[in-house]
Amino acid sequence: MRRILAAVTAVALSAGLTACSGSDGSGDAAPGTTAPQTPEVQGAVTWGTCTDIKYPDGQSPPAQDKSLQCGTLSVPLDYANPDGKKIDIALVRVKATGPGERIGSLLFNFGGPGASGVDTLAQAAKAFGTLNARYDLVSFDPRGVERSSGVRCGGTDMMDRFTALEGPPYDAAEREESEKTIKDFAQACETTSGEVLPYIGTVNAAQDMDRIRGALGDQKLNYLGFSYGTQLGAVYATKFPQKVGRMVLDAPLDPSASLRETALIQTAGFQQAYESFLKDCVKDAGQCETGSDLATANKNVEKLLDDLDAQPLAVEGRQLTQGLASTGIAEALYSEQTWPFLDQALGMALQGDGRGLLLLADSYTQRSPDGSYSTIMSSFPAISCVDTAERPDETELARTETEALKISPLFGNGGMGTICSAWPVPGSDEAKKIDATGAETPIVVVGATGDPATPYEWAPELTEQLKEAVLVTRKGEGHGSYTSGDACTKKAVDAYLLEGQVPENGTTCPS
Repeated sequence: MRRILAAVTAVALSAGLTACSGSDGSGDAAPGTTAPQTPEVQGAVTWGTCTDIKYPDGQSPPAQDKSLQCGTLSVPLDYANPDGKKIDIALVRVKATGPGERIGSLLFNFGGPGASGVDTLAQAAKAFGTLNARYDLVSFDPRGVERSSGVRCGGTDMMDRFTALEGPPYDAAEREESEKTIKDFAQACETTSGEVLPYIGTVNAAQDMDRIRGALGDQKLNYLGFSYGTQLGAVYATKFPQKVGRMVLDAPLDPSASLRETALIQTAGFQQAYESFLKDCVKDAGQCETGSDLATANKNVEKLLDDLDAQPLAVEGRQLTQGLASTGIAEALYSEQTWPFLDQALGMALQGDGRGLLLLADSYTQRSPDGSYSTIMSSFPAISCVDTAERPDETELARTETEALKISPLFGNGGMGTICSAWPVPGSDEAKKIDATGAETPIVVVGATGDPATPYEWAPELTEQLKEAVLVTRKGEGHGSYTSGDACTKKAVDAYLLEGQVPENGTTCPS
């Protein structure tokens, strides 16, 4: 899981950690429904002024960003019954700025599953300015996300219980409480969003993307997908190979991996990133707040988490639990740009101040200061569990947990299997079957050797499954490559998307 745009996260966290000494950091616009105004009709989408973009805490929304347009597209809830109930897919667009001849639209998915493409593109369009010269940049909230019939699982109390879950090892009471919370969460999802739950999987989202392509007036789908967005793009290419234009899949998943395999590989990825963070932190003597040397820093983190398991830290009417602290650590490992904030937050927590780690955890779970949540923590399991027929039993979950803990006592757990086993609707394995044979343009897959969330080994796996694809490897840390700051990767992707220059298979960056 999750967000790719480290620059956006880093700016928000920088403001937020500074605010630990005072400000409440509130910067979100009031939630609401995208309501286009002064409409411009193009195909089946009515474009107008964006009225409800959400910005990270610590960032002030622009008074009026006239480059942004928002709209909706009506699609079938159930593609097996296309004349039945419809849902609206929310879209955002930044029109091509020039110079150069407009190529068409470039559709984005920023990961998750469950990230809001509307909010993320609005916040980060400048990061894609080179592409915006010749493309209309377009993104969307996939079905089950935010404005597109977003899945919600109860209110603040339920979400606080769910996100604060302690990690293993459990005692008997903790395990019982964890299992109850997961069952209650799944039941709350069914109660609040039961009508849409069976229909929000990646296969249906890929069909929505083809409707979006048609509504935008494009003969082919040009696409840039990050993290989970790589699976969505791969499923689209499997279902509509003749409609694939220029497609880049950055920070790829392996759709064929089982829940157990995914849990173990991601555990290893985060452990590797954690060790890289500690080594980087202690390289300058006396500058690492987490500890003076590698062994001391690691022991300090382990003791902190053990202490939080026994007694959470009080933080302004809330509690920093072991589970939230682990989430905060994981959030900061997504990008080298946030490692300094992680060191600062750990240093604060070691002194009894949990605000920094709680801020990092809230950034991951997208919890606002008022206690409200975006849909991502509900959409993520809802989409993930519909995308697999697996429902592991207790024996399988225990085996996965034991193996994961051997890899990393900090990040090891039973993975998504613990939630999918309690999920109220069945899943399908259709989104695991990838084959883009017939695509006229090779798809570009980009993987990073130090990616914690989508470890590098998945990049060649997805490349092979697609068949019509080439692999670009970035040697470096962090989740995602195009926005990592690596000029070599950006140059290769820009040349492909703007000029159609397909990178040589096996290209390595930096070269």
